[in-house]
Amino acid sequence: MLKENTAGYKSKRFAIRIVKLYKYLCDTKKEFVLSKQLLRSGTSIGANLAEAECAISKKDFLAKIYISLKECSETKYWLELLYETEYLNKEQFESICRDCEEIRKMLSSSTKTIKENEKPE
Repeated sequence: MLKENTAGYKSKRFAIRIVKLYKYLCDTKKEFVLSKQLLRSGTSIGANLAEAECAISKKDFLAKIYISLKECSETKYWLELLYETEYLNKEQFESICRDCEEIRKMLSSSTKTIKENEKPE
C-alpha cells in the first residue's frame, strides 16, 4: 500500500480522477478526442512511477521519473485545452489542475534530488 504523501499515491488518486473525468466528458459532454488524450497522459504518470519501482538501475529509475514528469506536463496541457474550449468549467479545471501541479512539483523535486545525489563530491 502506498503512503499518502508520496508521488506514487497521489498519482494513483489523480489517475482515478482522470478516469472519472474521462467518463464525464464522454457521457455528458460527448467529447471523445481530447478526453482520450487526457486519459492516456493522466494515467501514464502513475504507471511510469510504478515501473520506476522495478528499475534495473538508477539511470533507468530516473528515466521513468522524467517520463512521469513529461506526462504530467502533457496532462496539464490537455486540461488547459479542455478548459479553454469550455468542456470544463473554472471550478472543475482549477481543482484537478491543482492536483496535477502538486504532482508535477513533487516529480520535479525528485529529479533534482536524484541528479544532485549522482554528482561526485
